Order: sequence, then C-alpha cells, then structure tokens
Amino acid sequence: MRTAVFLCLLLFGASPLAAQVTGPTPPAATPEAPAAATNAPPPSFASERARRLDELYSRLREADGARQARAIEAQIGMIMAQSGSDTADLLMARAQQAMQQRQADLALSLLDSVIDMYPETVEAWSRRATLHFARRELGRALTDIEHVLRLEPRHYGAMVGLGMMLQQLGEDKQALAAFKKAIEINPHIERVPQIIQRLQPKVDGVEL
Repeated sequence: MRTAVFLCLLLFGASPLAAQVTGPTPPAATPEAPAAATNAPPPSFASERARRLDELYSRLREADGARQARAIEAQIGMIMAQSGSDTADLLMARAQQAMQQRQADLALSLLDSVIDMYPETVEAWSRRATLHFARRELGRALTDIEHVLRLEPRHYGAMVGLGMMLQQLGEDKQALAAFKKAIEINPHIERVPQIIQRLQPKVDGVEL
C-alpha cells in the first residue's frame, strides 16, 4: 500500500502536473463568487491553453530522452495549473501549501471551494483525488479521477492513479489498460513500464 500511495502521489499529486505553486498565499476565508456556470475561463484563454497543450503533448511523445521529457512535463504542469481565474489560482496555491504541510483537512476544504466555484479546474480535481487516495477513500478518489479525465483525457498522471486504484480493487485488466494508455501519452513515465511488465503475465494468465 505504501508503494502504491507513493507512486500515485508522485505521478498525479506531486508531479509537475500538480506541484506548480505560484503567487501569494490567499486569506483563509473563501472569497465570494458567482455561480459556477459564470466562472468558466474566457474563450481566448481556453483556446490558447488547448493549443499549447496540443503542442506540448505532441512534443512529449517524441522527446529524446528523460531529461527533455522532464522539461516538457514541467511546461505542461505550468499550463495545467493555470485556471484562468486569479481567485482559483490563489486557492490552489494555498491548497498545495496545506498538502505540503500535511494539513489534509484544510487542503480538502480549499479544493472543495475551487471545484464548487470553478469546476473546470482540472488540477483541483486531480489534487483532491490524490488526497482521497492517500486517505484510502477509493470511491471518492475514483469519482474525482473520472472528472479529471473527462476534462483532460491526456492527463497521464491521473491515468496512472486510476491504474493504481483499479489494482487495489482487483481489476487488473482495467488497471493494465490505464497504465498502457498513460505510457502511450507519455512514454517517459518512470516505474510504469516495470508495473506493466509485472502485470501483463497476470492478466494473460501466465505464471510469473
């Protein structure tokens, strides 16, 4: 269990996809906000974000070695961490700080606020899934992961997290599919090829 939690935190909680924290720490009180439907990022922001992610994911698949891949992952992480809202970004930074300080309840409360007000913020769902997974709340973590992948189907870190959860539920075949999909998007993910190598014979019914 400890290994699973570590890898899941590494890949979709503490990876560059989620660990980019910028800006000042927001106040403890949650700012007032209009209904979630009015809080979508402006079209220009969304279209530019999509364009940049398309470009970076393409470059990631073709990266020449781990060092180049890590640099591209960091760029993807910076874009994924941007919500298009200063309020959401401030709350996300505060939530990340709370996670780093092991204040899980505070981090969950802040992420709940971001998701309630800005439900299209992919990394809020991803980080909340990480916290639920670490607390062994697999049902809640799976629900959040589904939202992540609905908003960003190429979120390879979330796919790895999904694979870990499915393994714990005994769904090895589905877990293997999730790991393979993650590797298709990012061939440079550490440790996952070894997991696939160990899991494939089990799924195929071959003695290890």
